Amino acid sequence: MTDAPAHPPVSRRWVQTLRKLLRHKSFLIGATLVGLITLAALAAPLLTHVDPTAMRIRFRFRPPSGAFLAGTDMFGRDVMTRVLYGARLSLWIGLAVAFLSGFFGGIIGLVAAQFRRLDSVLMRVMDALMAFPAILLAIGIGATLGPHADSVIIALSIAYMPRTARVVRATALVVRELDYVQAARACGAGNCRIIVRHILPNCMGSLQVQLTFVFAYAILAEAALSFLGIGAPPPTPSWGNIIAEGRDYAVEAWWIMLFPGLAISLAALGMNLLGDGLRDVLDPRLQVEG
Repeated sequence: MTDAPAHPPVSRRWVQTLRKLLRHKSFLIGATLVGLITLAALAAPLLTHVDPTAMRIRFRFRPPSGAFLAGTDMFGRDVMTRVLYGARLSLWIGLAVAFLSGFFGGIIGLVAAQFRRLDSVLMRVMDALMAFPAILLAIGIGATLGPHADSVIIALSIAYMPRTARVVRATALVVRELDYVQAARACGAGNCRIIVRHILPNCMGSLQVQLTFVFAYAILAEAALSFLGIGAPPPTPSWGNIIAEGRDYAVEAWWIMLFPGLAISLAALGMNLLGDGLRDVLDPRLQVEG
């Protein structure tokens, strides 16, 4: 007779994880918020047929009404249309920053954990980057590269990469000492095989959780950089740009800043709730019963 497998099959584990996620209130609320915002951004051409950059001076400073649900700005542009199209750029920047910081930070963390000689060098570089507040580091890099959406992505990716590398390294240091990894090493498995087949899969849970928070931070940071004039140049709509343009009219045209601010708040809240749910389910130290 053969012994029963110590762990359930991979497909069964995925089903169990999905069921736990679907029973987790924070995850469901966060996924719903993020899904609705993403759907609205993708469906922007269907929801409104107004050009987000078209100026109609005769309609300037119109308050929210049936004709203009979120009012108009100083150039007569529809604020709701600009918020919807701005979501595309803001979400794209958040996704790109999460991917790049996760990819390069993950590689650095895995290499540092597996190769002890490189650990000290790589982590001292990461510590040097972390010595600066992320937003200040991003402002410095973005100002050097110039006002452009790509500059924001590069700046924020560099700013958040050290934190991702630290999270992956911490998990990888634990996994590399497990018995089955030591057995694989004793059987002659190379470093690359051990990293790809054994260490990386066990780091994916903590990495995914970290990237949801990076996504949220990137959306907030993009708004801050655009507000300071480092993000995508006008008239390209982004949530930060819209707020920056409306700051001089905060009293008489409060709606220009209100609606993109609400969009930023909801997107950040949704990603944080999503990350909390993933952490509770995927992190064995914090697992909760649904």
